[in-house]
Amino acid sequence: MSSKTAGRSPWCPFCGQAIEPPADLPNRKMTEFTAGRCACGAVYSCDPTGHNVGAAIVETLVHACGDNSDLAWELLPEDDYLTGRIEKYDEQTHKVIDIGTMNGRSVRGVLYFVRLHRELSELAERLKQKEESKGRTASAASGFIPPNPEPAPRKQGPRRRADKKLVRQLTEAEDEDGMVALCLDDRKALRLLQRLLYDPDGEQRWRIAQFIGRVCSRVATRDPGQVSELLHRLLAAGFDSAATPWGMIETVGAVISGRPDIFGAFTQYIPGFVGNDSTRSQAIWALAEIAAKRPDLVKKTPYYGLFPLLGHEQAEVRGQTARLLGRLGATEATVQLLGLHKDQAVLVIWQDGNPQRTTVAEQAAAALNTIQQKKEGAS
Repeated sequence: MSSKTAGRSPWCPFCGQAIEPPADLPNRKMTEFTAGRCACGAVYSCDPTGHNVGAAIVETLVHACGDNSDLAWELLPEDDYLTGRIEKYDEQTHKVIDIGTMNGRSVRGVLYFVRLHRELSELAERLKQKEESKGRTASAASGFIPPNPEPAPRKQGPRRRADKKLVRQLTEAEDEDGMVALCLDDRKALRLLQRLLYDPDGEQRWRIAQFIGRVCSRVATRDPGQVSELLHRLLAAGFDSAATPWGMIETVGAVISGRPDIFGAFTQYIPGFVGNDSTRSQAIWALAEIAAKRPDLVKKTPYYGLFPLLGHEQAEVRGQTARLLGRLGATEATVQLLGLHKDQAVLVIWQDGNPQRTTVAEQAAAALNTIQQKKEGAS
């Protein structure tokens, strides 16, 4: 087989070193490409089709700036950074195929590279560290403590393989330890676990969603990439108008709230589900779960648009909204919350894997109490 047919390992155009395959970043957003970083400091992204190079260029530059888009828009090519690209890249084999075809299929992938000049690279790193420090401060203020890293997968003996029967057994037994170990042994486990959400029993979906959240919180301590992939699949299914989003949004909320320090960027997509009748209450619940750990993440979304839902015809929506606004410390909603003090309509809120019966009035009272406590704490 000729070298042109077999392909060549891709390299960094700035230093010539071989590069690792681009991969999903743990906090990768919905529309982003896989990315990587060379030892010389260059950042690269992959557009496997070759049709979205413009978007890949922008995202690579933003990623090189430590995900600081404000800094990225201020930079000028050549003056502030250098660019490079490698064409005819095959993502499946991580090879550059000079002839442009492999096994009868066209190879059109493009690797796009950006390397900031040293001064700007150091500035981007400082800004990134500052933003991460803010996140840690917000987490500490809300009492969120990341879980301890899971033990490394055992080296001796064959790894377990996931199958539908085993995943169902572990889920029905709520065996977190067993499921976490299985996910770290075989990435297919999370995909099989996601399929269990397609259950006509609403209570069962809620239990599975929260079980997935607990499992992912622990898996993310060692392999956040596969949890990020799960979030992408769930959100894509939720946005698919032809699909039934059973359990999807509540699972997204459970996963993000379990590790908001890693997956907090995904919060921005949840408000998009509030406008749909089939996902409204689940989306509000998800935002409330995240707000309990990192209210700053929810406050970055257009949450003011939720205030009118305190007057919604469904008790579930009114109660869930009151709960969310209380956790956000939304003093602007105080008057509307006071108006719910006689609302004895019953709703069910899932907490820690169990359904809890409550009333709209109870949630409004709890929200007002939380808002008052936050106000006193800030004064």
